[in-house]
Amino acid sequence: MIEVILREDIKTLGKAGEMVRVKPGYARNYLLPHGLAYEATEGNKKRIAAETKARTVRLQSERAGAEREAATLAGVQLRLAGKAGEEGKLFGSITAQDIAEELGRQGHQVDRRRIELEHPIKTLGEHSVSVRLHPDVHAEVRVSVVAE
Repeated sequence: MIEVILREDIKTLGKAGEMVRVKPGYARNYLLPHGLAYEATEGNKKRIAAETKARTVRLQSERAGAEREAATLAGVQLRLAGKAGEEGKLFGSITAQDIAEELGRQGHQVDRRRIELEHPIKTLGEHSVSVRLHPDVHAEVRVSVVAE
């Protein structure tokens, strides 16, 4: 096992700035070439400490902006239409892309990858969809799906 310091958050390993132990091949072939980690030397520990301090300041300012946007998104009610059968099931589905486009039409630019939709919406009715604006800030958007 080899110790590396993560430069970015990696879902399966840890948060940026953490020192983790990984197999040498994983570090040598993936983490180090892609710039996702540094070897755990004294010089790199100091560099990561400086990067972590700068990242903390940046994330705090981004969080404040995300909280303001979450407050505006909390009151948003989307209405999407789709062709549906007799039992209230859609022939197609409402995807994160559809929700992002409708939010864009209402003046809220949100990347579709930030819309946390486990499965596409396939039924008529009211649905609550979470939008991740920041790692710690989520907003709930109400989506009303109606028949065309």
